[in-house]
Amino acid sequence: MSTEAGKTGWLERLRRGFSRTSERLGENLTGFVGKTVVLDDATLGEIEEALIASDLGPSVAARIAKSIGSGHYERTLDEAGLRDIIASEIAAILRPVAKPLDITAFPRPHVILVVGVNGSGKTTTIAKLAHLFTEQDYTVMLAAGDTFRAAAIAQLQTWGERAGVPVITGKEGGDAAGLVFDAHARAKANGSDVLIIDTAGRLQNKQGLMDELAKIRRVLGKLDPAAPHDVVLVLDATVGQNAFSQIEAFRDIAGVTGLVMTKLDGTARGGVLVAAAERYGLPIHAVGVGETMIDLRPFDADELARAIAGAR
Repeated sequence: MSTEAGKTGWLERLRRGFSRTSERLGENLTGFVGKTVVLDDATLGEIEEALIASDLGPSVAARIAKSIGSGHYERTLDEAGLRDIIASEIAAILRPVAKPLDITAFPRPHVILVVGVNGSGKTTTIAKLAHLFTEQDYTVMLAAGDTFRAAAIAQLQTWGERAGVPVITGKEGGDAAGLVFDAHARAKANGSDVLIIDTAGRLQNKQGLMDELAKIRRVLGKLDPAAPHDVVLVLDATVGQNAFSQIEAFRDIAGVTGLVMTKLDGTARGGVLVAAAERYGLPIHAVGVGETMIDLRPFDADELARAIAGAR
């Protein structure tokens, strides 16, 4: 497949993935569909309410409505023009946080600690990130650090096989920090560029999770003072505004440095990604819009803004 064909295919999947979000926005903008509207105070209030109802959040909605009413745009618009403006304003919010997950560590390996609640798509996201890195000619190793759940270990092994990368595992209930120590040693010995570590997602037991992650970080720090080089939180878009509590919890527990948002194909709540970007300013590295290996790609602010707004 050519690069151009691959990009076109991804854009189409992205639009399909955000179709429910853009449809929801359209439903909330029903007063503007098929009409030419004047951007007076009443209209701007309706636009703001429509954006809030589309999970963009009050702060983002107010910011976009204010910008639309600032005089930078034509005072009369049709629906397509309004969607274009919303896309432009969303992109302005997203561009500062659109940052790829770059492999920069020297000496290798570059260590990525992946955190998130169980069921967020964390394990499959790890394999998809591994696939992305192997496409870039990096060698990757995975570590099944969620030793609490046998299912998580088996799932990572299965996805590792699909991605064609080795997975370091231990016994169920084993010491996660000990496994991470072994995985780092093997990654270093093998000359692996990237080590991606899965972790437990038992957020209901915050203290236990905090202790385990702190131990893992201490072990990594002894092996390489710069590790982990990234702490990536995987968020399930279907939880909507509840994503905020997860960001805050894992930011405090694990020192999150960036986000990956998954399951954008099955939800009308994709607008929460914009709200999270505006509220926390954490880098967004990638988005997932499907179950296959190629359905996770680096985050592009302009592409995503147009998909959310339903702009062409």
